[in-house]
Amino acid sequence: MTPPPSKPTRKDALDNRERILTVAREALAASTSASLTAIAKQAGVGIGTLYRHFPTREALVMELYRHDIQHLIDRAPALLTAHPPLDALRLWFDEVAHYGRLKFGVAEVIHAATGGAADDEFYAPFVDAIGLLLEAGAADGSLKPGIDPEDVLLQLSVLWRIDPARGGEERAARILELIVDGLRS
Repeated sequence: MTPPPSKPTRKDALDNRERILTVAREALAASTSASLTAIAKQAGVGIGTLYRHFPTREALVMELYRHDIQHLIDRAPALLTAHPPLDALRLWFDEVAHYGRLKFGVAEVIHAATGGAADDEFYAPFVDAIGLLLEAGAADGSLKPGIDPEDVLLQLSVLWRIDPARGGEERAARILELIVDGLRS
């Protein structure tokens, strides 16, 4: 038996969902203990509306993760189109560092939900995005050839362990510079 076709989502429901995600991204980046009630209030929706879209805190965190990781994956080829490979890599790393500030407080939730990358549908595409940037840099001579993108991902993973409230942005910039220096030819 074929299930009935699903109803299209109303525009106001889509708008509410986007507002919740925008507010949640900022609220969780500012404080990992941000309450769902506070997020709903700041988004201008009732708590019931938030729970209709995201039945648990983990569901909200994972939706943010999916959105942000996909954005990073999509940015790699776009940056290579607009910039020389070494610049594109550095700009992409800066975006990864920004994402790391959000992930700092919710890394355990993401790690548990994705089985520590074992069940993460975004792991391979993220590694492929790194590989794309590395290959372009190797092709133009700005980066060492033959670098394993998973090794670079391991280096980048330190970014979501840096406490943003304790000089995180400056520390991330210094760490990224060390990583980039190690990748240059």
